[in-house]
This record gives sequence, structure tokens and C-alpha cells, in this order.
Amino acid sequence: MMMRRAILDLGLGLSAALLFAAPAFAQTYPNKPIRLVVGYSPGGGNDLIARIVAAKLQEKLGQPIVVDNKPGAQSIVAAELVAKAQPDGYTLLMAPSGPMTINPAVYAKLPYAPEKDFAPISLLAEFPLLLVVGADQPIKSVRELIDYGRANPGKANYASSATPFQLAAELFNQRTGSKFQHIPYRGSGDAAQAVASGQVLMTIADTGPISGPLSAGKLRALAITAEKRDQAFPDVPTLAEAGVPGVTIALWTGLVAPAGTPPEIVAKLNKAIAETLALAEVRMALEKIAVTPRGTTPEQYRVLIARDAARWKAVATAANIKLE
Repeated sequence: MMMRRAILDLGLGLSAALLFAAPAFAQTYPNKPIRLVVGYSPGGGNDLIARIVAAKLQEKLGQPIVVDNKPGAQSIVAAELVAKAQPDGYTLLMAPSGPMTINPAVYAKLPYAPEKDFAPISLLAEFPLLLVVGADQPIKSVRELIDYGRANPGKANYASSATPFQLAAELFNQRTGSKFQHIPYRGSGDAAQAVASGQVLMTIADTGPISGPLSAGKLRALAITAEKRDQAFPDVPTLAEAGVPGVTIALWTGLVAPAGTPPEIVAKLNKAIAETLALAEVRMALEKIAVTPRGTTPEQYRVLIARDAARWKAVATAANIKLE
């Protein structure tokens, strides 16, 4: 009897210790550098956003944030790495539309499940895509691009560095009856450079890595995938205005932690992100690369992920887009 009582007391003591451990741990968080995993190459849109935000977020948290680029397999490598990491708040994932909502729509099997393996922290930003060609190309409009592609099937190709951009280009093919062929690249910056140098005809990609070559006159923007014209590119028509309706795409990116991360840590990170996105210098830096800052609560981010996952699943099914 005394032995059973001792075991019971020990169990209650351990339970109490565990009950109070998470809040105490959260109070001291963070006390060492945080690793922010980005599933794309340096210079790409998500990498640029990550570095802009991390530079100021680390000041709010009082610890360095180390951006760790792990490109490969449409960010699947990075997502799997973070999904399996310790849920202690020290390994975070830059979680854009691709790995969170589009990969599940086009891949039959994934080594992670967005809705089960991650704890959403906050959205960071959203952005449309731009359809661009090299400035040296004779193409001045979407109509001319389509006609050129049909007249020159050997040159009818597009550069893409991630599933969202491939899906956007394949939707373009579906809506126009074109047959532009996919040429994969490791990052949006690489894809933009390939188009600027004439190695590939065109790309539909995020605004961040395209803004520089576009401003330098190395690329020519033919259309934007937004519902209306973007103030950063007032002279660029929407795809609908250019004669291609039904390809309206706004992508986003945010931060997630491994599932099981204490809610107190998620809340602390969410608060720090909100304060960071409110900084004028952060907003200006993001707007400079045509990205709109947008923070959310963890629950709002969770709802957004679920909503867009359903939307992209419907789009992929209708377009019969499947990836291995």
C-alpha cells in the first residue's frame, strides 16, 4: 500500500513538473540562436523576405536568427527537415504557398502533412506573380508571346523554380492552348537570370527576384497575375486585361514551427513578428521588392492554409496537373 502511494505521489509530482515546465521554458525562450530554414536558393523571393524580416525580428527576440537555405524538391526537403525537428521553437520554416498548399495538391505522396506536422505562427507577406520575357526578345505583349510560342515550338519554354510557378505556367498553357515546356531551376533568381540571358523564353515568378532585373532593363513584364494592377507595376496589365482570364494568383509566405511547439512560444513569436512587420523600414524593404507585408494570428494563418489547399487541389485536378 505504501509502495503504491509512493508511486502515485511520484506520478503526481512528475505531472506537476511537466505542467509547469512549458510556461517556464517559454519564459526563458529564446536563449540561443534560432534557425530559419528556407527551402529555396539565396536570392529567391522567399529568401529575400526571410532575410528582411529576420534582420529585425532577431532584435525583438534578443537572439540571432540564422537563415539556412535548404533548396531541393520544391521545398519538400526543407519542410520535412522542420517537420521532424524538435518542437522547441529553435527550428522554424519559411512556409510559403508552395510547400503548404500546392505540393499537397499535385504530389501523390509527401513526407510531411501541413495540417498535422506544423504549428502556424504568422503570415508574413503576400505577392502576385509576374509573367516576363527577356528585354532582348521582340515580344511586347501576351498575345505576341502566344503567337511566338506557336510559331517557334522549339523555343516555347518557361523557367520555373518551384511548384507554384510551374502550376501558374501550366494554367497559362491550359487557358491559352499553348505548349510552353517546363525548364526547372533551383531558385527564382536563377530562373530570372536564365530568361534575361535568353536561355529560356519566359517565366511566371514572384516579384522579389524579378524586380531587380526588371528595373535594370534586363526583363520585360507582360502581365501580372493579380486581380487588379499593382501599384508597384502600374503599367503592367493583369492577365485578364491581356486577354487570358482565369489565371488570378496571389501567393503568400509565413512562418511555422514543428507541431507540438508550446503555445506560449508560438504566441511570443507571433507578437514579435507583428511588431517587426509594423516597422517602417521593414515595410519599405518588402514593398521595394513588390511584396505586401501581412501579419495574422496563428489561427488566421491556419484557416488560410486550409482554404488555399482546397482551392489549389481543385485547380490541379481541373488542369490534370500531377507531379512525381
